[in-house]
Amino acid sequence: MNPTRLTVAAGAAATALLLAGCSGGGLGGGGTDPADVAPAGEVEPREISWLLSRPADGGVITTMEQLADEYAAEHPGFELNLITTPDRPSYIQRLETLAAAKELPELFDIDATPFAQKLADQGRMMDAEALLTDIGVHDDYRPAALSYQRFDDGSLYMVPFEFQVELFWYNTALFEKAGVEVPATLDDFPAMCEDLRAAGTTPIALDGQDQWPLERYMAYQPFRASGNDFVRDLKRADASLADPVGRDAVAWIAALGEAGCFQEGFSSTGYADAQALFTSGKAAVYNIGTWELANLATDALDAGVRDDVDYFTLPVTDGAATAENEYVSPSGIGMAVNARTYDPLVRDFLEFALTRYPELYAKTGAISPTTTAETTIPDNATPLYERAVAEADAVGDVSAMPWDTQLDPTSNSRLQQELTLLVQGDITADEFVTTMDATIAEHGAAAFE
Repeated sequence: MNPTRLTVAAGAAATALLLAGCSGGGLGGGGTDPADVAPAGEVEPREISWLLSRPADGGVITTMEQLADEYAAEHPGFELNLITTPDRPSYIQRLETLAAAKELPELFDIDATPFAQKLADQGRMMDAEALLTDIGVHDDYRPAALSYQRFDDGSLYMVPFEFQVELFWYNTALFEKAGVEVPATLDDFPAMCEDLRAAGTTPIALDGQDQWPLERYMAYQPFRASGNDFVRDLKRADASLADPVGRDAVAWIAALGEAGCFQEGFSSTGYADAQALFTSGKAAVYNIGTWELANLATDALDAGVRDDVDYFTLPVTDGAATAENEYVSPSGIGMAVNARTYDPLVRDFLEFALTRYPELYAKTGAISPTTTAETTIPDNATPLYERAVAEADAVGDVSAMPWDTQLDPTSNSRLQQELTLLVQGDITADEFVTTMDATIAEHGAAAFE
């Protein structure tokens, strides 16, 4: 899963430490100019470290381990030390604590969050745009993959290692039984849910426990109405949920709740259980990314539903500002390069690894962040696998930014809590708007000063 999920206490405390420890700005205690991506000097092999939050057996880590071994064979004394913390909240706390102490390793994973922006503003991360260009691979990357990693001003400080598209997987048999069709617009969702529930089917399986999946739904209406402009203004309190775009989004979320779109007890349902609701044929729709292709588009999927699974992309709205082929297409958590420890060795290793990475990564059955490597379709894949990969190749340049990577930690945490209450009918749309606008006004503007 790619979303950043921050704990309020850890995020706020670490950010305060960071600001206190780096009030002087500059390079945070010495190091390389972030734009000086080709430092002079000899390559002297040593151990370098990568602080990351990725599955230990996932394609990114296994591919980079292979590349590190190959590089070490040519450069005796080199070693890539992977410091892995798969649990994302724990990882974020560790990252921010190390940043405050100026002890970040040579490479570290980070999303394009307000915290990352502060690190970049302090000159603590290398300019990834300049680095990729100097290496000669920049133009190989999918525009949407790079777009996902950029800050609001268009600057790029994180390197993507994956690419996904998020789709609405659905059970054609359950749709047929309920007499419903794929929604043509987002406004068709409540009626779709009502008809599916009337037919005895749970309309949408949702991982409510992790909270980010419901937050995705909050982003859909604003993205169709204004691209990412609304959330970029909202997070700074330059826009309000009381504005027409915000009101429409809140009303739509409330309508999903009133229509019973999600399973009973969704707020306590975890990731695996939500997926099981769909793969067992008990839920009709499941919104998830292509990182789950191995479970949804191979013979690992239950034979009882395998032939009934299809997908549709994020529906549009009337007068949409974004195209049908533009939706959530994340390139995962990015990798930043520490300016303080950047030297000829780090640059040389990154050139070696990033040049070869796409081809090796695509052989794992994953979608490369570049257009230069063709995904290897597994032997046990269903036709949906290849179709989903082709969908990624046809995606537009604008990716819908997940709100959990945009809002400050306090506002994001409150939003996730309030969304659950809104869907459950525990608060009204007006109460939701009042609470969230007040929270963002208090914390959002300060986070981007």
